[in-house]
Amino acid sequence: MSTTGPEIELDPTAADQVTDPAVLGGNELVADTLGEYLTAQWKRIKGGESGALPVIIGLIIIVAIFQTQNSHFLSSGNLVNLIEQSGIFVLLGMAEVFVLLLGEIDLSVGYVAGVGAAITGELATTPHNVNWFLAVLAGLAACAAIGLIQGLLITRLGLPSFVVTLGGLLGWQGFVLWLIQKDKNAPGGSIPVTSNVLNDIVNGSMSVTAGWIVMVLAVAAFALLTLNQTRRRRAAGLVTPPLSLTAIKIALVAIAGVVVMLICSRNRGLGLITLKGAPWIAPLLVVVLVIYSLLLGRMRFGRYIYAIGGNAEAARRAGISLNTIRLLAFVLCSFTAGVAGMVYLSFQGSMSADIPGGDFVLYAVAAAVIGGVSLFGGRGRMSGALIGGVVLATIFNGMGLIQIGAAGQDMVIALVLLAAVTVDAIARRGRSAT
Repeated sequence: MSTTGPEIELDPTAADQVTDPAVLGGNELVADTLGEYLTAQWKRIKGGESGALPVIIGLIIIVAIFQTQNSHFLSSGNLVNLIEQSGIFVLLGMAEVFVLLLGEIDLSVGYVAGVGAAITGELATTPHNVNWFLAVLAGLAACAAIGLIQGLLITRLGLPSFVVTLGGLLGWQGFVLWLIQKDKNAPGGSIPVTSNVLNDIVNGSMSVTAGWIVMVLAVAAFALLTLNQTRRRRAAGLVTPPLSLTAIKIALVAIAGVVVMLICSRNRGLGLITLKGAPWIAPLLVVVLVIYSLLLGRMRFGRYIYAIGGNAEAARRAGISLNTIRLLAFVLCSFTAGVAGMVYLSFQGSMSADIPGGDFVLYAVAAAVIGGVSLFGGRGRMSGALIGGVVLATIFNGMGLIQIGAAGQDMVIALVLLAAVTVDAIARRGRSAT
């Protein structure tokens, strides 16, 4: 089995089960020209491997519907609000990807995020007044420790992840409630955020110049990584995508970056207030996405996750330590939930006991599954959580603009999630038939 970077010697049956293109190399890699690539891609679509295409088409349709219902939807102010609103969904979806790829699930991520936010908020405010950076580190460390505890219960005692994390959902909800009730300096049952840095994660913006510089550097880094990967594969004698396709990918990323910055550079302030620039949450999401994508797509740890999710027994016979990889996956899941908690803390401006942790776990799974991550394990990419999170935020934002209530929003999200699971099941059935 050919992979990028160090190779894994797996049992032959494992290669049949690990289906993610990042691991095995999909049909699109077996192409020397753009025409051959498009032909191979069409064969994949007909075989049920449609990837993110249905989601992207669905997102375009959703945007068109909301724009026709309310012309304010595609305004610069609302689109920036959409970026800010999508942060929590994207990060929770990324957290869930680690365990879903293993065929597991973590139902506690919503309240684990709440634990991290509560600890950080508690330390960063009166009477502790800890430096914001140290407070964030403490909150993230606590979340990682929660993942370690739950992961040990799952891997060492053999308990089902569903049961362990369901207990975590209830237990950490109680811990958040206890921590806030214990704080005598929490007015109205909430911990206010007094740190400007923490507030600015979501509510603050870069200058227009800084935003353009960051965008150019991000596109350049993407181009260098993409070209370097192509060069390495060719040097190793492995099949590579056609150069024209690589150029198109880089051009599309550059165009997307320019469009986003043009939107963010417009004044979205009201009256005499001038408000320009990309929100800080945007580069944060990009950094997390890049790091996790490299971890899953370029590192041995990521390939082990795909192998275990595709065929755990074959991966075990190949010498992969199933318990170690699964434990690390749950730690990363909770750690990422902690990052989402920091975003929630900034977005709300305070931390209260009524954090909707139960809803958050549903949105986390929905974001991952809508983005193409399989509930059966072994298939999906971290970028899928980004797409799925944006879809969720778009639906909530658009339905809010056209004044659809919470009941209608929940029903629509349920239908979208069922559609995504249906596509996943059909694709899995199609692969099994071939």
